[in-house]
Amino acid sequence: MQDIRDLSCKRLPWQALLSAIAALFLVATSAGPSTAQSALLKRYLGEVPAGELVAGADAYGPLRTDLPVAPILKGGQPMGWAFITSDFVGTTGYSGKPIHVLAAIGDDAVLKGVKLVKHSEPIVLIGIPDAKVKTLTASYAGLDLKKEAEAGGSAHDLNIISGATVTVMVIDDSIVRSGLKVARALGLGGLSKNTADSGPTIKINPDAKVAEDWLSLVGNGTVRRLSLDVGQVNQAFAAMPDKRAAERAILGPPDAVFIDMYTSLISLPAIGRAVLGPQEQKNLTQWLRPGDHAIVVGGRGKFSFKGSGYVRGGLFDRIQLIQNDISVRFRDKDHRRLGQIASPGAPQALSEIDLFRIPAASGFDPAKPWRLQLLVQRDVGPTERLYTTFDLNYELPDAFLVRSAPQHTPTRPVDTADQDAERAAKAALWQRIWRDRAVEIGLLLFMLMVLSGAFFFQMVLTRSAERTFWFRMAFLTVTLVFIGWYGNAQLSIVNLMALLGSFQTGFTWETFLLDPMVFLLWFSVAAALILWGRGAYCGWLCPFGALQEITNRIARYLGVKQWEVPWTLNERLSAIKYLIFLGLAGVALASIDRAEQIAEVEPFKTAIVLKFDRAWPFVLYALVLLGIGLFVERFYCRYLCPLGAALAIPARLRTFDWLKRYRDCGNPCKVCANECPVDAINPIGEISPNECINCMNCQVLYQSKTKCPAVIKKLKRQGVLPKTAQAIAAE
Repeated sequence: MQDIRDLSCKRLPWQALLSAIAALFLVATSAGPSTAQSALLKRYLGEVPAGELVAGADAYGPLRTDLPVAPILKGGQPMGWAFITSDFVGTTGYSGKPIHVLAAIGDDAVLKGVKLVKHSEPIVLIGIPDAKVKTLTASYAGLDLKKEAEAGGSAHDLNIISGATVTVMVIDDSIVRSGLKVARALGLGGLSKNTADSGPTIKINPDAKVAEDWLSLVGNGTVRRLSLDVGQVNQAFAAMPDKRAAERAILGPPDAVFIDMYTSLISLPAIGRAVLGPQEQKNLTQWLRPGDHAIVVGGRGKFSFKGSGYVRGGLFDRIQLIQNDISVRFRDKDHRRLGQIASPGAPQALSEIDLFRIPAASGFDPAKPWRLQLLVQRDVGPTERLYTTFDLNYELPDAFLVRSAPQHTPTRPVDTADQDAERAAKAALWQRIWRDRAVEIGLLLFMLMVLSGAFFFQMVLTRSAERTFWFRMAFLTVTLVFIGWYGNAQLSIVNLMALLGSFQTGFTWETFLLDPMVFLLWFSVAAALILWGRGAYCGWLCPFGALQEITNRIARYLGVKQWEVPWTLNERLSAIKYLIFLGLAGVALASIDRAEQIAEVEPFKTAIVLKFDRAWPFVLYALVLLGIGLFVERFYCRYLCPLGAALAIPARLRTFDWLKRYRDCGNPCKVCANECPVDAINPIGEISPNECINCMNCQVLYQSKTKCPAVIKKLKRQGVLPKTAQAIAAE
């Protein structure tokens, strides 16, 4: 049994501006890991002394020719094996470049030492002490890979560094998966790859006969059963260290049925016909794709193996299939209900009978043993739960298996191994992140829908200046708190550089899918550039922009006098951000790493991602910008932001012009130009799409019965002029 803990996952790279829209329709291929594994390992063995990797070691032995590993020696005797994670699995990080971790594994399949030797993660790690990430990586020493193999890679707790979640997730995934590959290849700790070196090859016997009745199916192991009563479950929770688990025991007789659960591998045609019946087995065959498998799960009792969580999130979180280090969680798209079991004598009291599809990409092997893990939870507080698990073990009866003599097959490094399995593992990582962040994704999509509605129906919204003001302040507050400080989804100019780097080193979608909130925001930016220009993001969805505007509004409320920047000076100052952007682009052509460091001109990581928890020069810089912003609204956005400049360049390509204007705007009327908070309206009344943040202030004025001369003249002709506007009309 093991405790199951939630993971909070954040932070990831972006897609692209307008080019990303076209790229969305391309089928991206994964870049394979390094093909020079031995050279890579040899390099880092020369840089890291053996004693620094494993205490007590004094040298490395010669590299093996069949596998990129090297023995670690103490007094000339081997005490483990050294390897580089990126030699065995994909380790692409937030920057789009590999993260190299040097690890040592002992004969007992326990990691003896782990050291982060190379990363290119300045996008996240600038501002986060490098030592902090290296210390976290080193903490994997002592990880028992035998337990990881049994638990599908989830036997350990995952510690997250705020602002570097994606980096930590990639490091964790690469250490566990590469360690398991090395352990199996070398036969450490009793682990094996199930190749000919570890025993006979096992295949399915398609001609095996199946018992016709339920009792025989259960008796010979074709159908397996897990039966738990209330007493057993109460005892399991009582054995936990947290005493609250025992205090909330299930009431009722100890021998009452908690759950009586059955399962069988029905993708084998003979078993499928026996359990489902001919017609349902035919339907199952049509449902499964090539390489897919399926199981049937039936149950009765107080506890449901399905629960109700899948209705909300589409994920069956109470059961998962585990086979070695493969873990399969089922989603609603891979699920079908079954009315009844067709086998004669099957229990009629089963309240739940369901079919679950196992995708081919999971790597599941029907000839090998597997287990269905049941997760049982117990509430111990208003929002706290404890979890324990029970296993229903399954192995096909011998009649279904054909064993052949072993044939020696040399272990191959990952560049010549099955690339489909590696792609599946990478996909599993980002899919896991998206599932874990389903609530945040839903809230962000809701925000985008609300903002889209506000833009499409802006003339309705802006009829009331007060309503528009409070809607904007509420939305910006949510942007700052939820998107920024909670979600760490602050877009940055370095995202563009990461994209550029990925095209140079090999573009992969997995990298850009590791942070769903950032991915969705960049997708919305690309769409908004076509419809409304850059203002949809800069004016509404940028957390640092929201922070500037909110603090400026507070300053105005407290009576802080605003500095009026003359138009000619404003026009010249606004060019600075374009110069910064062009400078960064030029440096990026020579060195993306250097450009990312210079991009510290952005205070986003300090103020939003790290929440001012940073070295004092960075904090001082961010506070100075916010301080000036108290007197000049959105000072940084208007004059310094390279991201705003990058988005402004394609802003003129927008398809529609949503902002309404009168003929008199700018000549002679100057109301909108004078009241534009970012001086995006020039003296002749034209709105610059390069500077406009779509705040809708000019649309409020467009319909104002007390400020807009065009509206006032119209009302005067109609004889319904408000008293408050009579003075303006008289001028």
